[in-house]
Amino acid sequence: MTDWAGRTATEIAAAVREKRATPVEVVAEHLARIERLDGRVGAFRAVRAEAALAEAEEVGARDDLARLPLAGVPVAVKDNLAVRGESVRVGSAATPEKPAGDDHVTVARLRAAGAVVVGLTNVPELCVFGTSEGVHGNARNPWDPARSAGGSSGGSAAAVAAGMVPVALGNDGMGSLRIPAATCGLVTIKPGSGMVPAGIGDGAWFGMSENGPLATTVADVRLVLGVLADGGPTPREDSGALRIAASLRSPLAGITASRPYADAVREAAGVLMRAGHQVRRADPPYPASLGVTSLTHWTAGTSVDARSLDRRLLARRTRVHAALGRPFVPAAASGSARQALRARLEPFFAEYDVLLTPALARRSPEAAPWHERGWLRNVAANSAYSPFTPPWNLTGWPAMTVPVGTLPSGAPRAVQLVGRPGSEAALLEVAERIEALRPWRRTAPLD
Repeated sequence: MTDWAGRTATEIAAAVREKRATPVEVVAEHLARIERLDGRVGAFRAVRAEAALAEAEEVGARDDLARLPLAGVPVAVKDNLAVRGESVRVGSAATPEKPAGDDHVTVARLRAAGAVVVGLTNVPELCVFGTSEGVHGNARNPWDPARSAGGSSGGSAAAVAAGMVPVALGNDGMGSLRIPAATCGLVTIKPGSGMVPAGIGDGAWFGMSENGPLATTVADVRLVLGVLADGGPTPREDSGALRIAASLRSPLAGITASRPYADAVREAAGVLMRAGHQVRRADPPYPASLGVTSLTHWTAGTSVDARSLDRRLLARRTRVHAALGRPFVPAAASGSARQALRARLEPFFAEYDVLLTPALARRSPEAAPWHERGWLRNVAANSAYSPFTPPWNLTGWPAMTVPVGTLPSGAPRAVQLVGRPGSEAALLEVAERIEALRPWRRTAPLD
């Protein structure tokens, strides 16, 4: 019997369309892997074993099976997006257990393309922090289980990195796709504003949050993005060399990238220069106030999401975060600070097509009960390891992460790619060049 667990979504969908595999056998193999491994990984808050097998059978009986881009592909969904018949807990004891009546539009698009939802993945409470643990579970990095899988799409990333699904759905409001992807050795893209439907929480953190895929290859990210965006990014008109700025400067003052992540940028830059792109060392003109802007929007977004919840049921770090953000909600909602940041950075992106940075400053924190620890300790830990992602949620511009080799421990490291609005196609093209530097195997050696 062919082992479909660990294969890419592209491979699985082709096999199902060509009748070399059935959706039921593919989904059953992935469910068996989840049952065997998730006790060690903690990726899933809920597994839909019975429902997934029934839905896989329905996919196999579809008249349009041969035309489905994700035919029979098992997917995991982050637990802040509605899946019909399942509750949306968002990592919290304060959220209702009532099942959702309809799928979120992105989930509906995945299902229409032939995908089968096998479960909902663990997140930090209200998807606030960069580590994914709470009352529903603790998502660990499959490459290094002593470390967090990152957050807030940590459960989705862990599920893919462990080979429990080939692709997963997550979202990104301050780095919540890129951080866990970098931690777990995956490829992801945070699309620019408007490419993929958002509809995350109450206002998607003032429009800063975007839905996107997590996968093991650029080809799979491109495939799923095309489904989520109902067509995918527009190819760039000029196929010539891109102007790429390589920067090690942290957007947050006082934080520097550790040597392994700085070396990842140098190695990726070398690959891109050999591919014919113009790579120069250049730093974006981040304003000194960027840390304050990030913090006020981060806390204000949480304050909005917590409005209708019983705060007595929230973890202390979440209550503090929401309370601190309450005074900043009107200013964050006005968008003036984000517009000022865009205006400051636009000349840099007129000179360069792509920005190449470290994805992280250092490896993720330990896999520990961070939800039981104080607010300041959480914020300090998050900021120290993931300072490179927030600016691009504030601007609303596309950004992605790609693995580049490994750390001495064997865990992956990664770089971040950023572009101006509408540059998703260019970022994917650059990512394909860098992909040759990825870890020697796509999924973590848990067996």
